[in-house]
Amino acid sequence: MRLNEERRVAGFGLRRKALGMGLSLALGGWTAAFSALAQSPPAAKNQSGSEKNGEGLARELRHQLSVLPYVSVFDHITFTLNGNNVTLTGQVVRHTLKAEAEAAVKSIEGVGAVVNQIEELPASAGDDDLRRAVYRAIYEDAVLSRYAVDELPSIHIIVKNGSVALEGQVESEADKNRALVRAGVVANVSGVKNNLIVRPKENVKK
Repeated sequence: MRLNEERRVAGFGLRRKALGMGLSLALGGWTAAFSALAQSPPAAKNQSGSEKNGEGLARELRHQLSVLPYVSVFDHITFTLNGNNVTLTGQVVRHTLKAEAEAAVKSIEGVGAVVNQIEELPASAGDDDLRRAVYRAIYEDAVLSRYAVDELPSIHIIVKNGSVALEGQVESEADKNRALVRAGVVANVSGVKNNLIVRPKENVKK
């Protein structure tokens, strides 16, 4: 009987020891798991929802550049997008317009770095006369006058040292060629570069 008692005591001790070891292992596992969880960096937030896509950003850039207070038909400001980084190019008559364009672009949410390569056209009384003359030649034409109805006409006239560049968009190839001919007949114009882009009427932008 004493032998049985000793066996029960021994068995109880082994079970107690095993239970203690199991509890220690479980606690150790929980501690390790909690430590790993605490040290793991939080999952990266998905920012795609808060960032504008390229099309939306380009649309807002076009709008902001077209509503600059002093932009006119004698200026031409364009941009290229690389991700959310913007490069500004083109030509302006009013030199403060270069800085104003950059400031307007930087104010748009989602824009990254801005590189400003806009050219400031030199002051010239002769070029100013040509601007007015070419404007009349194009926008007083019976066919092309419809492009003058918008607050900012879509055919931009860039004059530098007697040379003319036509920038912007028209509805047809015939209108593009007509604008070239009209600008080319103006006295004292040394040459005309026709950079007009042909777009369907519903897609014509300034």
